[in-house]
Amino acid sequence: MPKNRLLISALVLALVQVGFLSWIIASRAAILRNGQEVLLKVEPVDPRDLLRGDYVRLGYDISNIPAKMVANAPAGQSWTAAGPIFVRVKKDADGFWRATSASLGKAPATPPTDGEVELRGEVSSSWTMDENATLRVDYGIERFYLPEGEGLAIERDMRVRNFGILAAVAKDGTPQIKALMDGETKLYAEPLY
Repeated sequence: MPKNRLLISALVLALVQVGFLSWIIASRAAILRNGQEVLLKVEPVDPRDLLRGDYVRLGYDISNIPAKMVANAPAGQSWTAAGPIFVRVKKDADGFWRATSASLGKAPATPPTDGEVELRGEVSSSWTMDENATLRVDYGIERFYLPEGEGLAIERDMRVRNFGILAAVAKDGTPQIKALMDGETKLYAEPLY
């Protein structure tokens, strides 16, 4: 009887693990398939990771949010706690999406208007509220892995031409990278699974 109980426990544990991994993969695929697409202008940071291979580390115009753009920023105080921030973006004339407003901690009560999308990020730096303060925001889309040997060439090209990331954004504001864009050309697309 104890052997059967052990076998059943192992099977249940294996099913829970497979179910959890499937849920993670399916939720990412759902964002890529159904999320609102936004094009974000990128700035390269570093193209290599010796353990993982070539990648492009990305920074965005929306990675530095002026503190005066944050609707519920604590006036005259410093902010040291990392935490969620919701950044609304809108498509600009050049096709890239740029920040229009932000809210710390929770999404604003008013939903985004037509043509706006809300991205959820994490404040990654402390700041003091003054006229020049900025918040550093991470969105979880700061790395894009490339085929081996192509990172340095892409990094060089990014310094002379406009590159972008086509991101899919879920209704809760979670972004996922869908493709790396060189102008209007899709260089690399992320597979759903």
